[in-house]
Amino acid sequence: MKALRNILDKQAKIFEKGGKLERFYPVWEATDTFMYTSGTVTKTAAHARDALDLKRLMITVVVALTPCVLMALYNTGYQANAALAALGDAEQSGWRHALMEMLGVGYNPNSILACMIHGALYFFPVYIMTLAAGGFWEVLFAVVRRHEINEGFLVTSLLFPLTLPPTIPLWQVA
Repeated sequence: MKALRNILDKQAKIFEKGGKLERFYPVWEATDTFMYTSGTVTKTAAHARDALDLKRLMITVVVALTPCVLMALYNTGYQANAALAALGDAEQSGWRHALMEMLGVGYNPNSILACMIHGALYFFPVYIMTLAAGGFWEVLFAVVRRHEINEGFLVTSLLFPLTLPPTIPLWQVA
């Protein structure tokens, strides 16, 4: 870990004011403070002190959202599998069907695994598109404005797909 800290400290000169990659300071700073706590700390007694900074708090919120995501995966898969079971022997097609067949899971609404996998095939494309589009804009605006990357993006990127319908076109997600 000391070696990684030394590497990041050496790279800091390139990204700080006057360095050749100064415009990308927000990207370097986000990486540095993700790996290690911030070097800026409060020194006066007027502030409450805690080892938890805002990035760590946001990660805690993401961990707290994990049960919501798991329930969303199960419920989406259950609803889709129940609808397909009601259709009977209707012909299935598409990339989700191909993956379900490849995994050999099937469309049983009583199978927790089948529901979770089928739900994941609806949720994760939306989540990945949210991360890609939102992350691009977050980094772009941080670089242009010369601000740090906002810690709230991680939470927003997880909450946003939970509010969308599972069959939303990906271009609308972006």
